[in-house]
Amino acid sequence: MPNESVYHRVEKTLNVVPSGVVVSYGLLADLSGLPGRARLMGKCLQTIGGEHNWHRVVRADGKIAFPEGSDKANEQRERLLSEGVMVKNNRINMKKFGWKPDLHTILAKLAF
Repeated sequence: MPNESVYHRVEKTLNVVPSGVVVSYGLLADLSGLPGRARLMGKCLQTIGGEHNWHRVVRADGKIAFPEGSDKANEQRERLLSEGVMVKNNRINMKKFGWKPDLHTILAKLAF
């Protein structure tokens, strides 16, 4: 189980991801100072979820990780659509909607 410090890192990083874009589990891990720990991000998001921007995290190929048609997949799709992120066949175009933080964001807003 991840410790409190790991949750804090992920939560803090996730709060920097702007509305209207998505981030992959792997990039979230990298930006949280946990390179190679993409699977750990899923565990962290289950714990911190709720009021945070968990809906902005998808698989590296742009696919929503929840089973298509499930309540969580539908909620994630609706939340993304409300932010202007197009979801087609449970997938997001990562070239168009994938978050690419600029150098200022990386240096000034991301602590890890």
